[in-house]
Amino acid sequence: MNFPNILIKWYLQNKRDLPWRKTTNPYHIWLSEIMLQQTRVAQGTPYFFAFTKEFPTVFDLANASEEQVLKLWQGLGYYSRARNLHKTAQYVANELNGIFPETYAALLKLKGVGEYTAAAIASFSYNEAVPVVDGNVFRVLSRYFDIESDITVPVTKKEFTALAQELMPQDNPAIFNQAIMEFGALQCVPKSPDCSVCVFNDSCAALQKKKVAFLPVKSKKIKVTNRFFNYLILEDILGNTLIQKRTSKGIWHNLYEFPLFETTEVIGFDVVAKAVENDIFSSYTILSIEEFNEATVIHKLSHQHLHIQFWKVKIMEIIENGLTINNLKTFPFPVVIYNFIEKQENNC
Repeated sequence: MNFPNILIKWYLQNKRDLPWRKTTNPYHIWLSEIMLQQTRVAQGTPYFFAFTKEFPTVFDLANASEEQVLKLWQGLGYYSRARNLHKTAQYVANELNGIFPETYAALLKLKGVGEYTAAAIASFSYNEAVPVVDGNVFRVLSRYFDIESDITVPVTKKEFTALAQELMPQDNPAIFNQAIMEFGALQCVPKSPDCSVCVFNDSCAALQKKKVAFLPVKSKKIKVTNRFFNYLILEDILGNTLIQKRTSKGIWHNLYEFPLFETTEVIGFDVVAKAVENDIFSSYTILSIEEFNEATVIHKLSHQHLHIQFWKVKIMEIIENGLTINNLKTFPFPVVIYNFIEKQENNC
């Protein structure tokens, strides 16, 4: 079949110059694959450079504190990836003497490494003939072969994996995997691809049948939960404030935040004032309460939309172990809070 040959030729002519494509080092490839899960290449690349500079080997990453890792990861989102990254680095460094597993099956046993990531490392680092199957691959294959299987159904992944395995040149699986992912990222994009310049425009089944916009089939819709966060920025007579670590499971685990008052809807001054004075900060003498921002900040996560309001609460007392704005910036925060801190610093 000409499909893999045409695809690889396209790739060699059009591929992006990405740093992790210049190495077979499994540590670097593992880092890049974890970072690029649910993240655009343009966003992930600066983090890749930052991590490889700060932690040039898996031993350096293993020896860092979780807080250091989370701070460097700040802004990349899906923070469980960073926590798993750190734990896996410790396992590879301490239990495997810094040597990554060399097979797909063994790589799958690492924490935070799923089928796609294991396949990527196995093929790119060790040239194992195992296909990568992600959203790009689903899209390219479903359109080219006119496959209407629902990609949210687990059995469909097996169908596409078997097809990719059949198409893959056994002597050079790495370049095929890179090529099909790149083709999906640059040419066969989710919305309005330019099929007129596509190298497959005379053989793509979906194009011939005018079905490009309808493939791949994806039936399951993500249910989005709305949550309402009121962050209370305590300010004492020295200008210092207070933060806390999110220790409960869920979003932003082990990141820092200001004291939080979560409600079931957007609230006004009266509700905040009552909660602050009678409950949350009842041990302090409240001098004033005011809202920082006129409009509620809406921060969108994959399954949650956070409606965030920031409130300044001035108190008469001095906060024990209070922090200055400069001190705050050394802690790992969710990006929405870090951006708020930076804005306040610039306004000072």
